[in-house]
Amino acid sequence: MRKIISIIIALSMVFALLTGCATSAETAEPKATETVNGAAKNSESNEKIKIGIIQPVEHPSLNQIREYIIKGLEEQGLKDKVEITYKDAQGDPSNINTIVSQFVGDKMDVIVPIGTGAAQSAAAATKDIPVIFAAASYPVEAGLVKDLNKPEANVTGVSDAIDIKQIFDLAFELTPDIKTFGFIYNTGEVNSAAAIEKAKEYLDEKKIEYVEATITNSGELLQAAQSLVGKADAIFTPTDNTVASAMPVLSAEAANAGIPVYTGADSLVADGGFATVGVDYTVLGRQVAEMVKRVIDGEAITDIPVETLKEYEKIINTTTAKQIGVEISEEALKEFQVIE
Repeated sequence: MRKIISIIIALSMVFALLTGCATSAETAEPKATETVNGAAKNSESNEKIKIGIIQPVEHPSLNQIREYIIKGLEEQGLKDKVEITYKDAQGDPSNINTIVSQFVGDKMDVIVPIGTGAAQSAAAATKDIPVIFAAASYPVEAGLVKDLNKPEANVTGVSDAIDIKQIFDLAFELTPDIKTFGFIYNTGEVNSAAAIEKAKEYLDEKKIEYVEATITNSGELLQAAQSLVGKADAIFTPTDNTVASAMPVLSAEAANAGIPVYTGADSLVADGGFATVGVDYTVLGRQVAEMVKRVIDGEAITDIPVETLKEYEKIINTTTAKQIGVEISEEALKEFQVIE
């Protein structure tokens, strides 16, 4: 009997030991995680990755970028894995800072600012949350990065820098009698100021004169346009958000005076500008989405260079061409994306 009891006790001790080992192994096994912004998120939970998108103002170009960022994220298979919060600053710079502060306070996993001003605000507000900008034309000049190929902090993105030379080459092809160019832009927008400097360099080389009409808000655009009538044979405005928000005002005034307006974006041509060599913002939006996916997958910002679109398209508004008396042959129009 004693032998039987001893055997039972021994077997019980062995069973307990084996059970304890099994429990320890199960506890020690790490659960699958995904890291976003340095914070591990349990892949077995329903917690979504929070993405904050901020836009400075409602405008067709900016809207298109936002729409295709979201579409691109869906195409990357993230539709059910992300929670997107979109906010519009309604053209007020102070609102941009407020929105960015909210995003930081809400602990967004990724912030996606559209435009240079929003990108600068986001970069200043956080050094921890990844900032993937869209359409910051000149990120070095804007202080977002020091090296396009090797971002050193938490900021990268896709630039929509326009090829100034191509736009002016197009201008002299379509309207070769230009003697003086007029510039309209907001001096407070870094992207615009940088584009105008490049325009000046180009025209200086060509020995073409230019005059400026600068603005600080869209309400000043009409007066600025009127000030160039009689002084300029053509007008150039870059990818300027302030001008874009009231582009029909500039277009109407220029058309009445028979002056072509060359722009930095296709949407400004759609709003009555004459022509541009512009960026396809649907492509840009998708590129931004791809960058966001790379960050979500754990890739470091410093390994993601700033990207710039290499493909541009000639765009012309034929209705505006008729209004200002510029004739374009059917053969020549084959080279353009035509807006009527």
